[in-house]
Amino acid sequence: MTEILSLAGSNLASPIILCFALGLAAALARSDLSIPEAVAKGMSIYLLFAIGFKGGASVASHGIDGTLLKALAAGIFLSFSLPFIAFAVLRTITGMSRLDAAAVAAHYGSISIVTFVAATSILEGRGIPSEGYMVAVAAAMEAPAILSALWLVARSDTGGQMEPGLLREILLNGSIVLLVGSFAIGTVTGEQGLAEIAPFIVAPFKGVLCLFLLDMGLVAGRGLRQSKGALGSSAVVFGVTMPVMGAAIGLGLGAMIGLSMGGVVLLMVLAASASYIAVPAAMRVALPEANPSVYLTLSLGVTFPFNLTLGIPLYVALATMFIGG
Repeated sequence: MTEILSLAGSNLASPIILCFALGLAAALARSDLSIPEAVAKGMSIYLLFAIGFKGGASVASHGIDGTLLKALAAGIFLSFSLPFIAFAVLRTITGMSRLDAAAVAAHYGSISIVTFVAATSILEGRGIPSEGYMVAVAAAMEAPAILSALWLVARSDTGGQMEPGLLREILLNGSIVLLVGSFAIGTVTGEQGLAEIAPFIVAPFKGVLCLFLLDMGLVAGRGLRQSKGALGSSAVVFGVTMPVMGAAIGLGLGAMIGLSMGGVVLLMVLAASASYIAVPAAMRVALPEANPSVYLTLSLGVTFPFNLTLGIPLYVALATMFIGG
């Protein structure tokens, strides 16, 4: 526990977390601070491209092996299965409608790429190596959870069905295309390609991440302010316990397939995070009657801050305890 608190304190004192806290506090205080939407989108494109390219270059350097295939299989399994756990917990402790519970569950089977990027940055800062191909696992975990949620809803009389072209829309989501595409480019060009553009995607990375998290703090704060009363205490409890449950499953799977300690941490983070980009977009199309103030506030306003401040230190400490490093 002492180590977890120490790591949490170290994270809270980092520029990345403090920028998020600044944005959150500014939004809650009703400041007019804002980041233009075009700038925020540009930063998100930059971050996705940089993390994908660096992951691909790492794979090119170290080669593709059986562990990569096992990690991809583990990620897809997590994305398919976690929504069923989340759905059961929500229905048990919150009494949430089947439709809203399924929509929320989809978010907790998919992933938050920003949480993943923040965890990667924190591991690098602590000198903990990890498998570069984990970015491919992140991309593979975006969509399966949506299919699980649609199946959960289809079992009831509340509607919910696979709209024509929805699967194609999910798989061609801009974030997935950019992440997978930049990963492929990095794999093809390797270390030489990375060296050529390192001044663009390596040195400025943390600075751009700080500004992006400032914007995410503003978005999360506004969401919390506007959705006041939309969530009960039991839903908030879910928002901080479901990540820990997902991380525990990720820990077991990561250890079983032989990932490094850093790789296990990243799989835990992926299993613990909740989507607030790809899945909300899909839910608006597939489950338009689900309440966005519930699923967006839980994923972005509760789970995202929890993972950034306390979750990642907890996952690092647990991986250190069980895997060693």
